[in-house]
Amino acid sequence: MKRKIFDLLLNWKSEKNRKPLILSGARQVGKTYILEKFGLSNFEKLIYINLEIEKNIREFIKEELSPHKIIQFIETVKQEEIEAEKTLIFFDEIQASEAALLSLKYFYEQTPEYYVVAAGSLLGVAKNRDKYSFPVGKVTELQLMPLDFEEFLWALSYEKLSKQIKSHFENNQYIPEAVHNLALELYDKYLIIGGMPEAVKTYISTNSFIKVQQIQNEIVNQYLADMAKYANATTSVKIRASYNSIPVQLAKENAKFQYKIVQKGASATIFGESIEWLNLSNIILTCQKIQHAYIPINAYVDLSSFKLYMSDIGILTMKSNFPIQIILSPINHDNTFLGAITENYVAQSLKANNHNLFYWTSEAKAEVDFILQIDDKAIPIEVKKGKRNRSKSLSLFMKKYDSNYAIRISRKNFGFENNIKSIPLYAVFCI
Repeated sequence: MKRKIFDLLLNWKSEKNRKPLILSGARQVGKTYILEKFGLSNFEKLIYINLEIEKNIREFIKEELSPHKIIQFIETVKQEEIEAEKTLIFFDEIQASEAALLSLKYFYEQTPEYYVVAAGSLLGVAKNRDKYSFPVGKVTELQLMPLDFEEFLWALSYEKLSKQIKSHFENNQYIPEAVHNLALELYDKYLIIGGMPEAVKTYISTNSFIKVQQIQNEIVNQYLADMAKYANATTSVKIRASYNSIPVQLAKENAKFQYKIVQKGASATIFGESIEWLNLSNIILTCQKIQHAYIPINAYVDLSSFKLYMSDIGILTMKSNFPIQIILSPINHDNTFLGAITENYVAQSLKANNHNLFYWTSEAKAEVDFILQIDDKAIPIEVKKGKRNRSKSLSLFMKKYDSNYAIRISRKNFGFENNIKSIPLYAVFCI
């Protein structure tokens, strides 16, 4: 599958002062696939080491951090010569070896001529370990997320459609109704399939939403297994409870995360570590409330108030047991949770484009779903699941904070009126 991150990997390869590269992300987002594809298409040799499976290499690195000696040992085990300019060394599941993480520092300092990449699913959790320090400043870090909607279109052979969408986004031009309806149909499918590569691949080969949701359920079970494996028993129970509460949290009229939903009498003191674990494992997204939308907006974050979203919209749809026939129906169902699903989709799309997630509420109970800082202005974003999109919140925000314009995301076509840029739901990847 074509992924946008591939261009970033090519840029890394051409850098003069190249550092070892770490690709992080949740399980099953395609880290191993993309690095193997990158290695096989850009190097004469790919040396693949899975540190969960290859215990002999893991134990050697635990005792010996010298890059020269590590390379010699790997050559002996793999029976292949590692040539600096022709070989990509790939440490997979690197979170299984704290020493291997630390060794990347010495690869950078002592053997910068070697191309070294690593991937791991719980690297954020690994950073907090005490025995070995994470090589901050000595590595290049990239994060891989599930396929965004544009990558989903590529996978389904709709590259021409994605280009059309971009063109109309840039010009605020009304897109032909037939194209608009096709894009909305594909968007509806994306809400069910999501962006996990195996789920997308399964849909392409089977055209079955049932088989897709079976794959999604398997991925969630892997997440739950990680919670048990990489956290102690008490913390694992809290992590699971927090994760399972997300659909319930999003179903509330006020989607702010409430610890009492997880457990009666719960608090940040009891469950704060669990939320942080989920964040560091990249299986949730956090959207922070801002008290004011002055620039820089991240200076006005209310750390006690936040929303949690799932990092893949398909998994949220599956895990909430939302009837997929409602999503696929041409009838405009007034379903409250469909609004939560839509908001989660937008959060995932914005995060995929490296936007930090913020929302804003006023004392008068007005709320703006997302706030972006673009140059020296705070731009409000309102999300609607359908075509009805009357709201006082945008105009209130724009007047209070002198925004140049606002963004309204809905099932309506492109347009620009009264300083509001109308963006169809399928075009969020353009923001």
